[in-house]
Amino acid sequence: MLYFSVNGVFKEEHSNGNSSPQGENKGGDSSQDNFGKENLHDEHDGYELPPPHLQEDNENVEVRDVHEDPQIRNNPCTLQPNSRTVKCHSEFQDIISPEKEVEKNTQNGDPGTWFKVTIPYGIKYDKTWILNSIQSHCNVSFTPVNFHYDKNQAHFFVQNVHAACALKKVNCKIHDEENQKVFVFVNLSTDPQSMQKKMKRKAMTQLKLTMNKRYDVSQQALDLQSLCFDPDLVKHHFDISLNRRNDMAATLKIISTNFPELLSLNLCNNKLYQLDGLSDITEKAPNVKILNLSKNELKSVWELGKVKGLKLEELWLEGNPLCSIFSDESAYVSTILECFPELLRLDGQVLTSPIIMGVETPEIIKPCKESYKGSEIIKNLVLQFLLQYYLIYDSEDRKGLLSVYHNKACFSLTIPLNPEDPALSNLEKYLKDSRNIKNIKDSRLRVQLLKHTKHEIVDFLSALPRTQHDLNSYVVDLCIQT
Repeated sequence: MLYFSVNGVFKEEHSNGNSSPQGENKGGDSSQDNFGKENLHDEHDGYELPPPHLQEDNENVEVRDVHEDPQIRNNPCTLQPNSRTVKCHSEFQDIISPEKEVEKNTQNGDPGTWFKVTIPYGIKYDKTWILNSIQSHCNVSFTPVNFHYDKNQAHFFVQNVHAACALKKVNCKIHDEENQKVFVFVNLSTDPQSMQKKMKRKAMTQLKLTMNKRYDVSQQALDLQSLCFDPDLVKHHFDISLNRRNDMAATLKIISTNFPELLSLNLCNNKLYQLDGLSDITEKAPNVKILNLSKNELKSVWELGKVKGLKLEELWLEGNPLCSIFSDESAYVSTILECFPELLRLDGQVLTSPIIMGVETPEIIKPCKESYKGSEIIKNLVLQFLLQYYLIYDSEDRKGLLSVYHNKACFSLTIPLNPEDPALSNLEKYLKDSRNIKNIKDSRLRVQLLKHTKHEIVDFLSALPRTQHDLNSYVVDLCIQT
């Protein structure tokens, strides 16, 4: 039996695109086995990296209740409820897609099964570096398909069972410049979108003709502003959107083949809200020095991290929502320079004033500190459980949590009330279901607010607002271990 407490940071995602101030993880639930076996497919993104001080050499571990699952065999870490010992085997399995799960799919004789590879916090790493690092530690050659960044993660697909098994073993084998382990998770997946919706040959030919007309040979500049409204494309009824990875991939392929020395690229007014597809530009057009992304729909600086491999000297961002999130011009310039340190011009303005880099940003929230010094192995078990739980909880579909709860589980939500808390207004949607027995005296209401059976619990959780947890801020206090 384990008793532990968790402090962490999350933000609530609202329909209007804004997020509320951070809050503390609260509530209680009952969980059990089969966590890594079901409902962990392509739609469940959201891996987060455990804090560096909890990245132990024991790599991956699974949390399972041995009493509730008599079929469990060879699980890497077994907790003995009636003993004060913890048995850990030397062979560790991936917490997302166990080896047997992958092997089971190979027995079906389908070598074409797709697997999705996820690198938590992959946004920090250049595409070339991360792929080369993974390949150097993988004993099976693989072909990454549709590499892209999503929020703070990096993803790619492989269509090779043997490569998928080998990639699972790369987990925690790579260390970055800060000597932090790089996590690599492998999931069964559906076909990637790029394989489902390839651009047709006629559309590709017309796009190439259109781009040739827009290329300035003397300036080595390509003007693709308002591409979706191009008269030639509209005339031939070709719907081109650079938000679609396939369309952006086709565009970059044409650039690589026909304009390899491209220096300036104008993507103004293309309704871009993400730059996943553009991340390949560092390979397809590495010489680009001028990039115009003005008058698009980019809301986060994270998107710029997807093209930070470019050695940009001039960048245009005006007209994007992200420009309005900064307190002043200095903060705006400083943040952009973190992505592109060689930048000379921003939005047409020459950057003459020296910007001091490396200045620490004031902390919005005080970091949590450990109160109890418990077993690092057990604390890692808890963190791995949290990793998987909030991976699904933060996804678009929380039905995957059905495999977490016992059929007869009981659940209640409690929100501590502090009238002086400025964030209280952001918890309005939670307060109506809060079962704080210090405040609720009506016994019938107390019973009514209890959720029974795993289906009722997950239906309730699915109705709560969308969230995004930062597990990098979590601190686990291991109070009692038996």
